[in-house]
Amino acid sequence: MAAIAEPEQLSERERLIALLQGASLELSARDITDIEACVPLLDPGTAIYISMPPGQTYLSSVMLAARIRRAGFRAVPHIAARQLASAAVLDDFLARLASETGVDSALLIAGDWDRPCGPFASSTALLETGLFQRHGIVNIGVAGYPEGHPVVATDQLDAALSEKKSLALRTGLTIWVVTQFCFEAEPVLAWAAQHQGLDLAVRVGVAGPASLTKLLRFAAHCGVGGSVRALRARPGAMARLMTEAGPEAMLRELAQRAAPPITGMHFYCFGGLAHTARWLRAMQDGRFELVANGDVRVGIS
Repeated sequence: MAAIAEPEQLSERERLIALLQGASLELSARDITDIEACVPLLDPGTAIYISMPPGQTYLSSVMLAARIRRAGFRAVPHIAARQLASAAVLDDFLARLASETGVDSALLIAGDWDRPCGPFASSTALLETGLFQRHGIVNIGVAGYPEGHPVVATDQLDAALSEKKSLALRTGLTIWVVTQFCFEAEPVLAWAAQHQGLDLAVRVGVAGPASLTKLLRFAAHCGVGGSVRALRARPGAMARLMTEAGPEAMLRELAQRAAPPITGMHFYCFGGLAHTARWLRAMQDGRFELVANGDVRVGIS
């Protein structure tokens, strides 16, 4: 992942375009019919992450990864620790990803289940198995939480992130961070600055264009609260979100202020993969206008 160019070298418009180069997207099983529709919209080799919500089997993730690869993109499946019934299931999952789809990257998460259905309660426990190296899946993403976690204390999150980095270094894995989505830049920038000493590349998670109702529903489910409350306290910002249903204002601020360890963007599509891809293509191609109130007007054809 290439670092963002130094701000003084680029105009504001160029910084925004540069921020979005190499962006990754995330799909769910609902988006399966959108994969082929993204071929003319996304650059070849674009990373498409595969979410693993409760109820989705690992065999479904393998099938999606294969379809993503056939479309010319790079699949990055989620591996949800608490949804795996045994080490044998994890072994089979990784073996199929490597042999059937050529996957060499994965995002490790604990998963949404309150209790694990097998021996793995955390992403750290997955790393400790050594199975990822055995199957050549050596590029590992882990989660970051700029606005905290609904049930895990911040100091515990920080300790776990540091432990994952140490474990990865000892075992020959490359590790990076993908953050939970926010609706404002400030929590992300503050979190990234606080964790700069870890020297981990950070992909900033952003909600792709969607209806306000859908965005708030997912925000409540994912425990994203601070930036939602900030938006509610700023009627103008909420009005823009309702009208445009996109992350343009946040991205514009990130483009002006982001610095290492932030290296790229990750878009949560919430069932709208093709819609987000179409919007991203317009932004990457420069089909947008910077407007006076801090927002961006996008020309989607």
